[in-house]
Amino acid sequence: MGYSRKALEKPVVGIADTASDYNNCHRSVPELVEAVKRGVLGAGALPLGFPTVSLCEPSLTPTSMHYRNLMALDTEAMLTAQPMDAAVLIGGCDKTVPAQLMAAASADLPCVMLVTGPMLAQRFEGERLAACTDCRRYWAQYRAGTVSAERIGQIEGKLATTSGTCGVMGTASTMACIAAALGFMPLMAASAPAVHSDRLRMAEEAGELAVRLITHPVRPSQLITEKSVENALRVLLALGGSTNALIHLTAIAGRVGVKIDLKRLDALSEETPVLVDLKPTGEGYMEDFHAAGGMVALLRELRDLLHLDTIDLYGKTLAEQIDAGTPWVDRAIIRARNAPVSPVGGLVSLFGSLAPDGAILKRSAATPALFETEARCVVFDGLADLAERIDSDTLDVTASDILVLKNVGPLTPAGMPEAGYLPIPKKLARQGVKDMVRMSDCRMSGTAFGTIVLHISPEAAAGGPLGLVETGDRVRLSVKERRLDLLVEEAELARRRAAWAPPPRPRRGWDQLVHDQVLQAPEGADLAFLRPAGA
Repeated sequence: MGYSRKALEKPVVGIADTASDYNNCHRSVPELVEAVKRGVLGAGALPLGFPTVSLCEPSLTPTSMHYRNLMALDTEAMLTAQPMDAAVLIGGCDKTVPAQLMAAASADLPCVMLVTGPMLAQRFEGERLAACTDCRRYWAQYRAGTVSAERIGQIEGKLATTSGTCGVMGTASTMACIAAALGFMPLMAASAPAVHSDRLRMAEEAGELAVRLITHPVRPSQLITEKSVENALRVLLALGGSTNALIHLTAIAGRVGVKIDLKRLDALSEETPVLVDLKPTGEGYMEDFHAAGGMVALLRELRDLLHLDTIDLYGKTLAEQIDAGTPWVDRAIIRARNAPVSPVGGLVSLFGSLAPDGAILKRSAATPALFETEARCVVFDGLADLAERIDSDTLDVTASDILVLKNVGPLTPAGMPEAGYLPIPKKLARQGVKDMVRMSDCRMSGTAFGTIVLHISPEAAAGGPLGLVETGDRVRLSVKERRLDLLVEEAELARRRAAWAPPPRPRRGWDQLVHDQVLQAPEGADLAFLRPAGA
C-alpha cells in the first residue's frame, strides 16, 4: 500500500466511511473523510478509512429500521477487529447515527461522532421548502385534489437541493442533537449545515479530537450514563423531536445497561417545555436553529433541568460547554422558558388494555381537540391491506373514526416501517379533513405530524392486544389520563385470542435472525444477544 515505516509507527485513527451511491444524505461524506484525515495527520496520527453498511431512508426494502442493528453489528465488528486506537464515525441519515452510537457503546473504543449535517432550505415562489415535512404537506394537498400533478412535479425539484439530511427537526437532526447532548461531538456540530464551511472545519476538528483521545481517552461507557441519557431525553422533549429518537436512544443506552422508563419519560415531559420552533411542529428549519444559537442556546435555557456534571469527549462538563458558547440566541427560533412553544414536552407515554407495555404520542405535532377521543376503529391488517383500501371511495370511514394499522412492528416482514403516518382516507381528504386519530405498532417519520399513537407494545405479531382489534371495536384515547384502551369484553377477546396464530418464521438470513432476537419498542427494538448480560 506504500506506507512508510514512519507512517506505520504512528497511532491509528479509523474512519467509518458511510458514503454510498444509494445514500443521498451522505453525498458529502467523501469530502468529510478528507477533512477528517487532514485533522488526524495534522495531529500526528495515521488515518485509515474503512467502509461499513450505509442506510438510506428511502432506498431500503422493507425499511432502514430493519437494518439498523445490522449496521450496528457491522460497525462494532470493524471497530474491534481492525487495529485502531480511536475512531471517527461519519453518519447522518436517520438510522446511521444510532447504529454507530450503538456500535461505539458495545465496542467501548474512544469514538468521535461526525454528522453530515442538514440540507439548506430552498426559496421558491415566496416560501421556503426542505425535505420532508413540506413534501408531506404538498402530497396531502395533492391527494385532496387541491394541488395538480404538474405542480407536484415542480415542488419535487425544490425539496432537496443541497447535500445533507432533512432540513427540519426530523429523526436525523434529532439524533445529531442527542449525540451532542451525550457528549460525542461539540455542541454546535449537531446543527451546522452540510454545505457550510463550518461542517468541514468540524470534520477536521473531529480528526484532531480522535488523536487527542488516544492519549486522553474518554470512552463511550463514560459518556452514556443515566445522567447523560436523562439530559438527552430533556433535549428530545424540548426540541419537539422525532418519536424515532426515543427508540434509538433506548437502544443506545441499553448497550451499556442504562434503561429508559416510559413513565419517567412522561414525568420529564411534564417538566420540560418545547422551546424550539422548527418544522414539523413549528415554522423554522435546521439552518435557523444553527444560526439562532443551536444546542448551546437550547441547553443554556434548560440549564436548571440538566445534570451539568456529565462530560464530553474533551472531558469538559456540560456546564463548562454551555459557559464556553456564545451568548447569542434568536428568540424567534429558540424560545425563552417563560414564552415556550409549549409549556410541556413534545412526547407522552400511554398505557392501557391496548398497550400494556406502552405506546407513544407526539403531542407537539398533534391536534389537541383529539386528545380525548372514544370512537369506532377502522382496522388495516398490514401494509398491503392499507394500500388496497385507504383511497377507496367505498371505505366505511368517517372523520370521527380511529384508523388502526396492525402487524407492522419489528417482528414482522414489514420491519417496523414509518407507516404510522397513515394517510387521511382520500374521500375524507377531499372533504377537507386534515387530521384524525391514527394508531399502530410501527413508527412515524420524524418529519411527519398528526394525532398519531405509535410503538404500541406488545406489537400485534408478538401476541399483543393490538392483534385482536377488529373494525367496529371501540377504542379510547385519553392524553389527560395517559390511557389507551380497547373497549371490548374479555370473553370476546378470549375467543379471538384462541383463534390467533403468530406469523411464520422467516426461512433464512438476517430476516430470521431479526425474528428470533428482536426486542419490542420499549427496549429499543435492539437484538437481544447484542445487549450486555442482565440488561
